Amino acid sequence: MASPTPHDDDRFDWQAAEADLTDPAAGPAAEVVDLDAARSRRQASTAGPGDDGSDLADNPDDDIDAESVDDGPGRDGGPVDMAEPIPADVLARQRERRPILADWARSGRALRAAVKHQSKDAGYVTAYHGVRLPKYVVKALAWAPIGAVRGIGQALRWASAEEGNWHLRQAAATRGDADTWLKLDARRQRQSVWRWWVLAAGTAGTGAGLIVLSVGPEWWRWAAAAVVVPWLATRGRPADRPLTDRVSEGTRYRKLTADLVRRALTSLQLTAINSAVAKDPKAITFPVDIHRDGPGHLAVVDLPYGVEAAEVVARRGKLASAMRLPLDQVWPEPAAGHTGRLALWVGYEPASQMKQPPWPLLSTSAKVDVFKPFAFATTPRLDTVAVDLMFRNFLFGGQPGSGKTFALRDLILAAALDPRAEIRGYELKGVGDFAVLEPVMAEYGNGFDDETLARCFAFIEWLYEECRRRSKRIEHYARLGKAPENKVTPELASLKGSGLHPLVAWFDELQELMTSKYGKDAGELLEKVIKLGRALGVIIMIGTQIPDKDSLPTGITRNVNSRFCLSVADQTANDMILGTSAYKNGHRATVFQPVIEAGWGILRGFGPKAAAVRSFYVDTTAAARIVTRAIALRQAAGTLPAPDEQTRAVAPVADVLGDLARVWPGDDKKVWNDTLCGLLAELRPEAYQGWGSAQLTAALKPHTVIKVGDVYGRLPDGKETTRRGISHEHLLKAIAERDRKRSG
Repeated sequence: MASPTPHDDDRFDWQAAEADLTDPAAGPAAEVVDLDAARSRRQASTAGPGDDGSDLADNPDDDIDAESVDDGPGRDGGPVDMAEPIPADVLARQRERRPILADWARSGRALRAAVKHQSKDAGYVTAYHGVRLPKYVVKALAWAPIGAVRGIGQALRWASAEEGNWHLRQAAATRGDADTWLKLDARRQRQSVWRWWVLAAGTAGTGAGLIVLSVGPEWWRWAAAAVVVPWLATRGRPADRPLTDRVSEGTRYRKLTADLVRRALTSLQLTAINSAVAKDPKAITFPVDIHRDGPGHLAVVDLPYGVEAAEVVARRGKLASAMRLPLDQVWPEPAAGHTGRLALWVGYEPASQMKQPPWPLLSTSAKVDVFKPFAFATTPRLDTVAVDLMFRNFLFGGQPGSGKTFALRDLILAAALDPRAEIRGYELKGVGDFAVLEPVMAEYGNGFDDETLARCFAFIEWLYEECRRRSKRIEHYARLGKAPENKVTPELASLKGSGLHPLVAWFDELQELMTSKYGKDAGELLEKVIKLGRALGVIIMIGTQIPDKDSLPTGITRNVNSRFCLSVADQTANDMILGTSAYKNGHRATVFQPVIEAGWGILRGFGPKAAAVRSFYVDTTAAARIVTRAIALRQAAGTLPAPDEQTRAVAPVADVLGDLARVWPGDDKKVWNDTLCGLLAELRPEAYQGWGSAQLTAALKPHTVIKVGDVYGRLPDGKETTRRGISHEHLLKAIAERDRKRSG
């Protein structure tokens, strides 16, 4: 049986006890108990024999008896959830104070974008309805009388108070319930009395208004008609025929709301999200208010526990479908904070319809310092993204049509505007995308023939030797105190004769070299150059379509610190360019469509996280204008490479015309290209091995005298046919014209 509590003991004097506690004079002050000390004493008192490695018999002086031992259930381990509170200074740092003005209001760019969008939308709606105004006037005049009649009838029915009451009275009459019928009729009469007075007052007011309008200025009548006629027309129109036409057939942009975002996320068929929301509708939370951000709105979302933002990014297409918006209008990405935080930005209109601002470097006064950032791309919100060149190596990757080559060319155009930068590179695709930069380049190769590939490999060997030479120069200037961090400084780069000017070395379609017979040695040397050259002023830029371990050695990708991954087909290519786990972390260039979203990609190495950007599109005409300014800057600085000092790898060294004359078969007037290529390969295998009709036609293209056309002949089996070929007469004329120009 439980022992009685003090409340149950009649001998306990509660009044005296309360007096002792409330009256300081009644006794000593209440003792303040140290809880930590009490816990310590309790733990000591509850320790059993052998808990501290000794026996109770060995400690006879300890004040412990059987009654003081806690005989309650044992406890496994120490106390939990007893951690010390977070220090106040740490809490203060973690607490983020919201800005007084929103981001879009503090940014001139965002404010202009918001005003531009609203003005554009309002202007379009105004113009759309403006041209249809005569149609609206005719419809309003036709439906207004009907609306007036309907309005009068509705007013009379309302004043009579019959609506609703009549049916109830009829039901009472059918049942023979006279008492109910009389009560309903009395109620109707009470309601109709004051309603008729209201209707009479309204009629009198309307009449007075008509009298005032008739004696007042004419514009009063027009103003009243502009308000009353459309109002009457809306009451008189058919239910399925609105007064105004719809501006658009599709769903217009809607401002982001929490309900809209939640509905879209639960439509992704992610089990973790749906199960969490089913248990708690507020499992998806918003740590920051949804707000305007540039030409769109931004929602920062905390996903349910265990769901990563990368999983939502991978379903960007489904997310856009759930929001009923085009794919390039919805931009989810991982947000700062934790892996379960998503930043969902939705533009006012699709990115394909948003005009990208012109590249700032197209300005006639624009200059570039490779040590400082310059504009390279824009975000979906049209913010400018800046990059710098010095102490960086670049890797650009993407499938055909992704815009890789044009993005890489932007960097080389920017480097051309710094007259200190020496530019050398090889375009191993052979189409001449970089030919516009030829006047400012000290070395340029174009093609994927053996001759060009050999020159490209020799260039990489030269780069390695250049790094060795530069390392000695850095050591020399470090001893003089001019290279404090043992790397190139802006002062050393500008010092003539230092030999430490910026050197930009670029390779487009590098996989052509890596899959050739020079691939292994070239890969090993280029990896060393990337490791050594960063501090020596050597900037390596690589573009490739096939980022696998054979076409792009992992030693190269592992040491490149700046990467731009445009549209790729799979996760392997994505991670080869952006780095391991980039796909898992939500940085996925697989969501971009080639050609349609050319120039879009994931840029990594600039800023705290990778982000989706679109490189500036600069066509060849605009690029030529930049090169013209670069030539002027280099002429003024004395750094423009002389034509006779430039290294070219755009055509074979051999004399094609002279060699054709030497191998021409007998007295034949016309010969097939295929036959001539075979004879040329026998004459100079190192120059013509692998040539076909197309290569010979391209080599003869500068000589306009030679006309490549169909030539009639016989195959070895005697069958007659025609193939592409040239005539001996045209060849002799081309040789004579060339010799005349040389002698002149």
